[in-house]
Amino acid sequence: RGFAPRPDRHTAAILILIVGNSHPDCRAAVEPTACSPAAGWEKGQVEQQVQTIRGRFFQPRLRFASLAELNGWLEAECRRWAEHHAHPERGDITVAEALDMERPALQPILAPFDGFHESEHAVTGTCLISFDRNRYSVMSTAARRTVQVRSYADRIVIRCGDAIVGEHERHFGRNCTIYDPWHYLPVLAHKPGALRNGAPFQDWDLPPALHRLRRRLGTGDEADRRFVRVLSAVLTDGLEPVEAAVREALANGTASDELILNILSRRREPATPHSIVTSEDRMLQHPPLADCARYDLLRGYDAAA
Repeated sequence: RGFAPRPDRHTAAILILIVGNSHPDCRAAVEPTACSPAAGWEKGQVEQQVQTIRGRFFQPRLRFASLAELNGWLEAECRRWAEHHAHPERGDITVAEALDMERPALQPILAPFDGFHESEHAVTGTCLISFDRNRYSVMSTAARRTVQVRSYADRIVIRCGDAIVGEHERHFGRNCTIYDPWHYLPVLAHKPGALRNGAPFQDWDLPPALHRLRRRLGTGDEADRRFVRVLSAVLTDGLEPVEAAVREALANGTASDELILNILSRRREPATPHSIVTSEDRMLQHPPLADCARYDLLRGYDAAA
């Protein structure tokens, strides 16, 4: 269903493009009015204005390196056009001046607009989903399950129930496979040989400390097993503690997986509690007396007889 905006219809499209792209803290003051589905004439001609702007700025079709570059260029072009063209109904002012007059009606947004399109997809046995003619990896825990893909303009977020099992920058090509090697870490723990031959681990951009450790360990099956042992600790301890343990071991001149795991184990141990020392001023001023005869005072003379 559509909504009819309150601002002037001729400046609404410029308002959406400029305010929506460059001012995320503001929105136009609108009064929601239910419209009929597929009835563009009931929506204040906003859709027609957007189509007009497409023909005005994007013919011939242009190419940009990124979405951020396109948004920057579009904002500059909208501002330039608005400053040099008169308002369609009020010829004494420009579109930019009409927009400035409407700025006091803008209201702050309490939370950013979470605009996405959600669809369901099946995860293959190789922890991949197919979306928009490309393949994206997910965490191995979601293999052969159904996930929900939330597609944004610049990224996709993959959820399995309430858990996020993948997040990637969105690609607009075809037949590309986008891996996140950390998604395959549980599989790598059981198959260390995949570190050299597996497609997800080719040209893996490791953190600096782990990259130095792998270089120090060398190559070969035994070196791969030792390095995978350190990587597997990320599943239980997290990436930052493992990096800190690797840096400490390398600082001591040792590239040993056993030493790194020992450092992590020591850091997981709870701190030794300090013994409680009672000071003299906390001692009782009137310590109780061990005199059982006091209880006889509670008994009357009749009971004593």
